[in-house]
Parts: sequence; structure tokens; C-alpha cells
Amino acid sequence: MPTLRQLTVDLRTALQAIYEPLEAEAVAAQLLEHLLGLTPLQRRMHADEPLGEDARLDTLPAMQARLLRHEPLQYVLGTAHFAGLELNVTPATLIPRPETEELVELIAREQRGRAGLRVLDVGTGSGCIPLALAARLPGARFTAVDVSAEALEVARRNAVRCGVAVDFQQVDILAAVPRLDAPLDVLVSNPPYVLENERPLMRPNVLTYEPATALFVPDHDPLLFYRRIAELGRELLAAGGVLYFEINEQFATETVELLRGLGYAAVESYEDIFGRPRLVRATWTGTVAS
Repeated sequence: MPTLRQLTVDLRTALQAIYEPLEAEAVAAQLLEHLLGLTPLQRRMHADEPLGEDARLDTLPAMQARLLRHEPLQYVLGTAHFAGLELNVTPATLIPRPETEELVELIAREQRGRAGLRVLDVGTGSGCIPLALAARLPGARFTAVDVSAEALEVARRNAVRCGVAVDFQQVDILAAVPRLDAPLDVLVSNPPYVLENERPLMRPNVLTYEPATALFVPDHDPLLFYRRIAELGRELLAAGGVLYFEINEQFATETVELLRGLGYAAVESYEDIFGRPRLVRATWTGTVAS
């Protein structure tokens, strides 16, 4: 019988057909930990023990085949880790990214301690933003919208899994307005921002499997969603409410100028851990500048 170490090596070697060596090693380790219910430490501690017959490994060949077709690991596993949560993901939802975790932490840092917050997430996908914020902003009330009914099904399952109440609504934000019973304190969005002309630069696992409607905007209007959401923010935010965006780093200056032109104050962009401008926040004063 093979040991866990040998199984890991065999899987890593197979995955090097499409992954760089270090990435192949990480993917192999995560897949086996998931199948066998092991932590990384347990996997290393038991690496040289024979595996024996284990029904949990019966699905390994099919999973390996899916990975070799460039399907993202998170879709193969059906779960993704985000900001301390384990969330269901499917090809109807984007896989949550580290930049979005930084967005959550920025909001939590600025809004922590405020009572009765009302928060709207536009383009919620898997629900990762409101669910992660719920753990950091107890007592806040969340509404989350998405154009995709399939994505909202996943988000609702995740909310049940996390024990968080969220008012999910199917809304095409370009054509309609979410139903709210009071002004917002926080409006947050990680909207589509990848230009159509950037498609050739994207990896096959993203381009083939992740939802295009959650990724791409027309080349001629890269700020399409930012403009619309910021305009809605002028209607939906209470005076002093804050708008938070994850952005395309190419358009940080343009996004800041857009928000200032719409009457927002204290507009700032923030760099991610790699030094790229990826987040913007702005405060709605409650009055339109003349």
C-alpha cells in the first residue's frame, strides 16, 4: 500500500503538467487533506504511514482528471476558505480572492463598534463579504444582491452554514434598485472590472470556469458598475455613510475622480499587500455639490 507521502508525490507529479511545481505541490496537499479530513500538520505527521484501503480516496482519480482540465481546486472541492470561513462555491460564483479579504478587513476596522449598522453588498456571489463581516460586526443588518439566481442559491446555503441572517435579493443593479427599509451605513461592492481585452491574459482555470458576468466589463466603459453603484449610493446611503469598492488597479485614479465628481468626500484608495491600488472608500456627505 502506498504511503500518504507517495500519494502526494504522485499527484503532484501529475499536476505539474499544468501547474508550476510549488503550486502543484500545494494543490496536491490541499486535495488530499480535504479527502482524508486531515490538517496540514496531521498530513505531515502521518506522511510515511501506509494508507490501506480508504473509501474516501475513491473519488481521487476523477478529481485529478478535473484538475488536469484546468478546473479550479475550489470548484473540485466545492468549498473555498475566506476570512476564516469555509464557504460553498460553484461555477455560478466567483472564487473569493485575498484582495476581497482585505476589503472586509478595511470595513471591519473602520466600522467596528458602531451599533445597528445597515450594510448592502452589491454583486454578492457566494455571500463571502456579508458573511465575513457578520463575524466582525455583530448586530449589523445585511442585505446582499446579485443578478444571478444560481449564485444567490449558493449564498443562501452559505448563510445557513454560517448561521447569519442576510436579506438576499435578485437584482440587476444596472436596471433596478434593491429594496431597503432604511438608509444604509455601508455600501460595499466587488463588481465586474476586468476589461474584455484582458481575456487573453487570463489563466484557463479562470476564463473557462468562473462566471463571465461577474468578471468582465466593456472596454469602452470600465467604470460602468462603479458609476451606477456610486449614483445609487447617493440615494441609499445615510449622511456619513461609507462606500467601499474593490477596483481594477488600472483605474484607481479614475475611480477616485468619479467619486469626488459625484459629491463624495474623504475619497481614498488603498494598496493591497503587493503594493497595488485595489480598494477605494468614500463618505457620502448627504448633499450634492453644486
